[in-house]
Amino acid sequence: MKIGYARVSTTDQSLEIQKKTLEKFGCELIFEEKVSGAKKKRPELEKLLSQIRPKDVIVVCKLDRLARSTKHLLQIVELLQEKKGGFYSIQEPWADTNSHAGKMIMTVFAGIAEFERDLIRERTGNGRKEALQRGVRFGRPSKLSTKKQTLALRLLDEGKSVSEIANTFDVNRSTIYRLQERTQG
Repeated sequence: MKIGYARVSTTDQSLEIQKKTLEKFGCELIFEEKVSGAKKKRPELEKLLSQIRPKDVIVVCKLDRLARSTKHLLQIVELLQEKKGGFYSIQEPWADTNSHAGKMIMTVFAGIAEFERDLIRERTGNGRKEALQRGVRFGRPSKLSTKKQTLALRLLDEGKSVSEIANTFDVNRSTIYRLQERTQG
C-alpha cells in the first residue's frame, strides 16, 4: 500500500497541495502533520512508522517534508528496510528504495554519512589529545579550589566526618568522597 506523509512547519500553512499530490500518486492513506521538521517529536510520523507492514511504501512530495538531515533520512530508510517497506519522493524520483538505482543512491548516501561521522570522530579525538597535552581539563570544574581541597583532606586526616566537611564547604558528601578516592588511588 502507498502511504503518504504530508507536513508543513506552522499551523497557518496549508497541507492541501501536498494532500492532493499524494492522492493523485495513489496514496490510500495520508498522515498529516503541522510541526517543524526540526522537532524530534512528530507524533504522526512516529505513528506512520510504527504501522508500516511489508511492501508498504511511504510517499512524500519532497524529501524535506520527511527529514531535515541525511542522517535522519537514512535512519527512516533503514527502519523501512527492516520492516520490508519502501520509500519514494515524488519531486526527487532518485529517492526510491523500490528501484535498483534508488537503492544504490541511498547506499551511497549511507556511506557518505558514515564517512562524515568517522571524520568527525577522528577530528574530535585528535583535538582532545592535543588539548590534554596542553593541560586542558575536561569535565565539570571542581567544586573546591585547590586550597579548599587541601584543607578538606587535612580535616579528613584529623578525623572529621565526611558529612561535617561537606557541610563546612557547602558541597555534597560525594564531592568529599571523590576527593578522598583521588588521593588514595
